[in-house]
Amino acid sequence: MRKKHAASHGGAWKVAYADFVTAMMALFLVLWLTSQDERIKEAVERSFRNPFTSVTKDSTGLIPNKDSQAVKSSSGNFDSASAVELTMLRRLSQDLSKSLQNNSEPADDNSFKLELTPEGVRISIFDRARRAIFDPGSTRFTSYGKWVFSTLAWGLARYPSTFLVELEGHTEHGFKPVSEDIGAWEISSERANAARRALIQNGLSDGQIRKVAGFADTMPMPDRSAEDESNRRVTVLLKLHTEERF
Repeated sequence: MRKKHAASHGGAWKVAYADFVTAMMALFLVLWLTSQDERIKEAVERSFRNPFTSVTKDSTGLIPNKDSQAVKSSSGNFDSASAVELTMLRRLSQDLSKSLQNNSEPADDNSFKLELTPEGVRISIFDRARRAIFDPGSTRFTSYGKWVFSTLAWGLARYPSTFLVELEGHTEHGFKPVSEDIGAWEISSERANAARRALIQNGLSDGQIRKVAGFADTMPMPDRSAEDESNRRVTVLLKLHTEERF
């Protein structure tokens, strides 16, 4: 009886030691998490909420597979976003799409198009006659145009240190000049600049704007004729805020 009691008492230190090691590990994890940036914290939070879903198709955890980081673009290979950044791009694209659809026309008249690209997200906002974002032949926003860019600004302002923004203005082939001094080049450039001002007025940081340009009718949509009105658009390009990736 005494031997059994002694053996039982002698093993108590093992339980205490195991508790101590577990506590130290938990402390280490807490200290590590608190020292990470917001993107890592969000990724960890998502992994606990849905532990059986990987961050990306090519990743089995928070860190992407090394072989999957090279993404081919039209200009060649470059080191792409991390798995966390790719997840943020997808989530941002989905959030913006849902927000814009809340006030859009029926599905047969798409007012915008969102695309994930090797560099980030491309948002094309169409200035169609049925759902115009500008008053005809001007750079003044319609009420719908104001709503679209205020919605975009609100969504993008949530990621001030993640994305750089490039704005492009486009017209359809055969665009009729507003005057002798304002043709397709001028109107496309000025509309892109009007979009820049609208985004900044609604919360986007001026430092996030990387480029504002007008392309007239030189870059039609790949799946439409050059004369189609869908080529009259403003394109918002979101690129990851890391210089060496451009």
